[in-house]
Amino acid sequence: MKLRPKSVRNKQKDTEKLSVEKDLLIAKMSKSIDEKTDIIDKKSIVISEQKHRIEQLQEALRLERARMYGRSSEKQDNQGELFDEVELCSDLQKDLDESGLPDAPELPPKAKKGRKGLSDTLPRTQFFINLSHEEKEGAIDTFFTKVKEELDITPAKVCVIEYMQEKAVFTEDGKRVIKAAEAPKHPLGKTVASVGLLAFVIISKFCDGLPLYRLENIFKRYGGDISRTSMANWVMKLSLEIQPLLNLLREHQHAYDYLHIDETRIQVLKEPGKSPTSNKWMWVTLVGPPDNPVVLFDYDPSRGKEVPLRLLEGFKGYLHSDGYAGYDAVCTENSLTQLGCWDHARRKFTDAEKSASKVKHKKTSKVAKYIVALAKIRKLYAIEDRIKNLSKNEKYSARQKYSKPALDDIKEWLDKNISKVPKDSKTHTAIQYLLNQWPKMIRYCEDGRLNISNAPAENAVRPFVIGRKGWLFADTPAGAKASAAHYSLIETVKANGLEPFAYYREILSRLPYAETVDDFEKLLPWNIKFSDWP
Repeated sequence: MKLRPKSVRNKQKDTEKLSVEKDLLIAKMSKSIDEKTDIIDKKSIVISEQKHRIEQLQEALRLERARMYGRSSEKQDNQGELFDEVELCSDLQKDLDESGLPDAPELPPKAKKGRKGLSDTLPRTQFFINLSHEEKEGAIDTFFTKVKEELDITPAKVCVIEYMQEKAVFTEDGKRVIKAAEAPKHPLGKTVASVGLLAFVIISKFCDGLPLYRLENIFKRYGGDISRTSMANWVMKLSLEIQPLLNLLREHQHAYDYLHIDETRIQVLKEPGKSPTSNKWMWVTLVGPPDNPVVLFDYDPSRGKEVPLRLLEGFKGYLHSDGYAGYDAVCTENSLTQLGCWDHARRKFTDAEKSASKVKHKKTSKVAKYIVALAKIRKLYAIEDRIKNLSKNEKYSARQKYSKPALDDIKEWLDKNISKVPKDSKTHTAIQYLLNQWPKMIRYCEDGRLNISNAPAENAVRPFVIGRKGWLFADTPAGAKASAAHYSLIETVKANGLEPFAYYREILSRLPYAETVDDFEKLLPWNIKFSDWP
């Protein structure tokens, strides 16, 4: 066999070697490309997640800015005519006009510009402007005409009431015996404060929102010298004196079968086992018989289910609350019928609207889901506005005829759109909340007495929230409980149409003489008969 030349063999080996090296290089480059592609894919995922997180944070930021700087009202103008989505093909106002419901109450006409006349119920003092004798000399008659009215006020003034007790001296068995007139009783016994001063302190703090340190300065300005410590002690002691009235109010409230309940935060510095900055809670329950409404506050450091269980012990009927799960236990244990709050449901869609980006995109035929939801909810409120002056039976009939179909339409829309929005969006949160609460949300149609929302409870707690901005915190649990007692009585008095200062001054003068349940019953706001005061 003839062998090929050595040079040829070497050249072939070099070619084979180059081919192997080329294959290795290609394999290496391919592996490198795959690794880089994998890195790019992973980084793309991270970037996508970061973009999504940024969008979430921007949504939260827009919502917080809206809450801080935007308007707090949730009222919106009717915008049905702007929507061309299938779900909103019928105009809200047209539906209402063709429904046969009574017209919505008209807004009162705008007041004419200029100063309003002074109330005829105010006491009046006449100041006569006389002609001099020379000016009316020779006149056949004179008369007076009213040419001007001025509103005057006498500011608070401090005086000292001196009680002078008459004493008589008798002789019995050769001994001198002194008999003294019976002194009037005082709710706090021996104290420097009159009944009027006590009432003024209570009303100034809990009705007008004046902290005690401001009252201390006011009294100094008018010549009195009362420390805030003394006033704080009076407030707490008087809360114990009015407790029998609060017990009767609680019984009176629970005798009715419909209650609203809500809670708000309060800072108490010296609550045992709690840090000064931790949340403690002021609870409020209200309603009762329509002609005798009752508003009751109660302090508790906990927001747990045991609090409503304690507050609602013995109550049977409807309980109106927000979506807080802490109310579920008392409704189950006491067999209460729980109602949901449409204000809270609407507020979640309003939050979605506030947190949405305001960047304008190309015009499309679709409308944001939260706008659709708000329009549908607005129809429920429009119906309630139309029927608010009807009797409870008429309201029930109107809700069955008009509100129930609107509710069915909302439920169908929720089921259809829950899967069409991102799960971590505000709109999804709002839809999910409404679906979870749905049995409670439609229950107001069962009875004409029931409200569409828990707004009465939120309105009842508002005076406390406003006052809290002034005095900021309670020092001790005893002070928080005293605040709850006085807020309860004052807000109940206001709900029954009485003037709080006059009521407090009256009951503080009569509480020391009350001994039986009947005596305390006579001091309740709807039973009180005022004495003649100088």
